[in-house]
Amino acid sequence: MDGGLVRAAREGSQAAFSRLVERHQAPLRGFLRRAHGWAEADDIAQEALVTAWSSLHRLRDDAGFRPWLFGIAWKKAQTAARSARRSAVRDNDWAATEVQTAADGVAPEERLALEAALAQLSPEQRAAVTLCLAEGWSHGEAAEALGLPLGTVKSHVARGRDRLLASLGERT
Repeated sequence: MDGGLVRAAREGSQAAFSRLVERHQAPLRGFLRRAHGWAEADDIAQEALVTAWSSLHRLRDDAGFRPWLFGIAWKKAQTAARSARRSAVRDNDWAATEVQTAADGVAPEERLALEAALAQLSPEQRAAVTLCLAEGWSHGEAAEALGLPLGTVKSHVARGRDRLLASLGERT
């Protein structure tokens, strides 16, 4: 059934591949939604179809397009699940570090006030202040990391510190 379309698509016919997509897209998305969940199913299906188009020359049995496509999608879903688990572990580790930092003498409301004050700074000021004041970097190291002139970093740190102190002073 798919063999003729696969052969034509392999020879470069985008119309033939579009017909294959029309035929298999809805069942593929349905499978991924049931097997992997709704959140990423459409993105994974799209990635699988793009991979199928670029890898069509690897398909050995033209009539086996559907199981081959679903196999690609399943492997992509498994990769996405592993990635999500790794991200969750990183997020949990980060949250545990934040809780420990908060437990080291900073009240939660003070931390929230600091985060709100930092959010009022420009991205460049926030980065310079965070690197130099929170992380203990030298102005030179921060300038190199941020790709900014040394004087600009020094200004960002000084002005950012002043704005933070003013903002936090108003809250107390």
